[in-house]
Amino acid sequence: MNTSRRDLLKLGSLAAASTMLPSQTFASNLMASVPKATKPLRILILGGTGFTGPFQVNYALARGHKVTLFNRGKRPSPEWAGDVEQLLGDRNTGDLKSLEGREWDVCIDNPTSLPFWVRDAGKVLAGKVGHYLFISTISVYADGAKADMNEAAAVAAYKGKDAMAETQESLRADIENLYGPLKALSEAEAHKQFGERVTIVRPGFIVGPRDETDRFTYWPKRITEGGEVLVPGDGLDPLQIIDGRDLGEWMIRLAEAGTLGTFNACGPDYALSTDAMVHGCHAVTGGPIQFTHVPAEFVAEKEADLPIWVPREGTPYSGYGSVSNQRAIAAGLTFRPLATTVSDLLTWYRALPAERQAEVRAGMTREKEVEVLKAWKAKQAG
Repeated sequence: MNTSRRDLLKLGSLAAASTMLPSQTFASNLMASVPKATKPLRILILGGTGFTGPFQVNYALARGHKVTLFNRGKRPSPEWAGDVEQLLGDRNTGDLKSLEGREWDVCIDNPTSLPFWVRDAGKVLAGKVGHYLFISTISVYADGAKADMNEAAAVAAYKGKDAMAETQESLRADIENLYGPLKALSEAEAHKQFGERVTIVRPGFIVGPRDETDRFTYWPKRITEGGEVLVPGDGLDPLQIIDGRDLGEWMIRLAEAGTLGTFNACGPDYALSTDAMVHGCHAVTGGPIQFTHVPAEFVAEKEADLPIWVPREGTPYSGYGSVSNQRAIAAGLTFRPLATTVSDLLTWYRALPAERQAEVRAGMTREKEVEVLKAWKAKQAG
């Protein structure tokens, strides 16, 4: 089992370093199929080259908006479907000079986990942007074990000495205790700096093409291989995922509508169980397969790493599979079919270099899976 605040940050950092899509097909298809927005916007995206950023950029371009990116310029930029302005700087060192003297209708803040990043952005941008949208996380909630958490649930309290003095290094050193509280304080700082014109979006697990964490990818990849597949628990544990394209595109629609408030960006819009997920993957991959359920307690005892899944009770994060998404759906969040996500994810993954595909970034090795299944059957035999 591999679901925690530590997981959301450590693997999220891999997502931020995501590689480019293997082709421009997504961008070109999008430009041809998406209608133009009623009113073009000037959109500033802080980050923009990581996991969901390119989906925001290309969707915004398809809608007819003017896009500016601000980042360190350390990663190769994907091939955009139109002209994109690039501004360089480094929020970690406070270098935001390239933002000075400029104005935008909207600012989307993708990568922030530290309150001082929001504070510094506010010093330069407050009064210069009409709407600030901040990507947060469901890890801000104080009680991750509670089912059906909505946006009014209490957030985690920071217990350190000085939140504004925290750095990326100190955060990584104590991820479990700092990630959620610092994200919550970053949300609060957004309101302090930008007032009422703020939108907070709290995703859970983001999946699909460009996801370098392999958290969800483990499942369709493993199911494609066939044979006997270990499925944790009784198959009824709830599970929530959102395709990065659904999240990225919805952010642009929120900006267009000027929608304010806080929203849990968790999907899909129906109850998805572990069994439904694995059978949904198999419906795409096909081939002979056998699913074997192993109780959660035994999975934990054998330290079997099964990402995305979390038991519906008994852990500090058991509520992560059943977070309320009703406000987000009412605000226009939509979800593409699971089959589409799985199919597109596998297409993207198979286009990666062979050495990358051979890596195991999340989930068990086949050897570990065989070991756990053998031990479980031996226990049953008695």
